[in-house]
Amino acid sequence: MKFELLKKDVNSKARAASIHTDHGILQTPIFMPVGTSGTVKGVHQRELKQDIIPDIILANTYHLYLRPQTSIIKEAGGIHKFMNWNKPILTDSGGYQVYSLSANRKIKEEGVEFKSHIDGSFHFFTPENVIEIQRLIGADIIMSFDECTPYPCDYDYAKKSMEMTHRWLDRCIVKDQNTSFLYGYKQILFPIIQGSVYKDLRIKSAEYISSKNLFGNAIGGLSVGEPVEEMYSMTEAVCSILPEDKPRYLMGVGTPVNLLENIALGVDMFDCVLPTRNARNGMLFTSEGTINIKNKKWERDFSQIDIESYTFVDNDYSKAYLRHLFSVNELLGKQIATIHNLGFYMYLVREARLRIISGDFTSWKDKMVKKMNNRL
Repeated sequence: MKFELLKKDVNSKARAASIHTDHGILQTPIFMPVGTSGTVKGVHQRELKQDIIPDIILANTYHLYLRPQTSIIKEAGGIHKFMNWNKPILTDSGGYQVYSLSANRKIKEEGVEFKSHIDGSFHFFTPENVIEIQRLIGADIIMSFDECTPYPCDYDYAKKSMEMTHRWLDRCIVKDQNTSFLYGYKQILFPIIQGSVYKDLRIKSAEYISSKNLFGNAIGGLSVGEPVEEMYSMTEAVCSILPEDKPRYLMGVGTPVNLLENIALGVDMFDCVLPTRNARNGMLFTSEGTINIKNKKWERDFSQIDIESYTFVDNDYSKAYLRHLFSVNELLGKQIATIHNLGFYMYLVREARLRIISGDFTSWKDKMVKKMNNRL
């Protein structure tokens, strides 16, 4: 396990790097498609491997814990074998899902009691058993247990929550150091910075988790409805403190513009449900802007979805055909749109990497941001 910083952009804080794991090398900046329950929705593993080709995907501890249950994943030999995926996987700790269950959970120092969204049964997550669960799942990168605060959130609550997240981190580290790997490969633990949109809290949290000297560091709680200006401000403050020789992961972000702007601030890793969720609703991201493929204007447009070609979809299907599939509610339409959006996100971060290495990232990024804001 190692992190190699290859090149830094001279006009921004963007960087190109490599993260070595036992299941492969991650070329950063990188976007992780979200495979919450052990699958990227609407996409066959074959299509992930042959068309989208991500270096890593994300799965979720909370959802896999409830279904199919960790005992079944362990019996299968770990999440890689269970879902037939031989590249790296990252698991979120479940903190964000606990946050989203605000009406059905109780937070205390020991951990969080919550009610399952599936059958109403009660469960309890602690820093210790979240590490145990992630051991059983078997992801390459695992996350510490944290409390994700809502937006807006008052200062006192954000401070108390951040301090508890730090105490939970200490417990996660102890458990991680005293728990054996199960499947013959190593797992990397990332801590999570919190502090809502309060700069002094974010700085304090970044300093605290940096002092733990773990392999990488994550930034949480910045995809919960805050204005993008706040997101960028907090990210900039945090990245100025986080060590340069470790990867930085901004959790749950975001739009194509969010990715580019945060890459410029020094972030290496991203995940978000946006490309897949929006695809299922007919919204496509392209190199020229955003398309609502359900609009009548595409009814007789037989051109390919994007002038850039980054998956087989772009060359095989027209806007008119894809619009037709959505109009008759064919599942294939959602599948094509999903593959397209994920292909675009892969193209975006890979092109960003190439531009960082070639030295023209900032000028390219500024041009792309203008285009990404277009509604076609």
